[in-house]
Amino acid sequence: MKKSLIVFAILLFVVATNSFAQHRNSSEYTTAIGVRFYPGAITFKQNLNHDNKLEAIAYFWNGKGTRITGLYEHYYEIEGLDGLQWYVGPGAHIMMNDDNEGQYSNKSYFGIDGVLGLDYKIKNTPLNLSLDWQPSFDFGGGNGFVGGFGGLGVRYVLR
Repeated sequence: MKKSLIVFAILLFVVATNSFAQHRNSSEYTTAIGVRFYPGAITFKQNLNHDNKLEAIAYFWNGKGTRITGLYEHYYEIEGLDGLQWYVGPGAHIMMNDDNEGQYSNKSYFGIDGVLGLDYKIKNTPLNLSLDWQPSFDFGGGNGFVGGFGGLGVRYVLR
């Protein structure tokens, strides 16, 4: 899975550099898709308005589990740093574990999430970077409080 994410990130970078002219003067974006590192995930962000975005994240690990997360993120400008914003917001997730081993084998459960992070749209390129922390709480047989989600996101700006 890690190799697939690395290949996807490289392809994303190549496509992004080829579309340089399409995003010449923009430091904002409406829609972006990419990858998140730690743990490996696919991410999609959609702008609702200037201050709010929705993010969908699909985590996969070792072919033994999946976690689908939806976040509502509220953005705040950082004065003097064009393209850099911080965000915070709530969300929810559902997790399916099918490893056939251990305490949480063959179980599905849901939970609530929070997110706190930084988002940077690289000016004059179709690239967006984010770094965040996503604490969550699992219900229905999960792990309870989990503080290990979040990480670095690299996205290609579609528009």
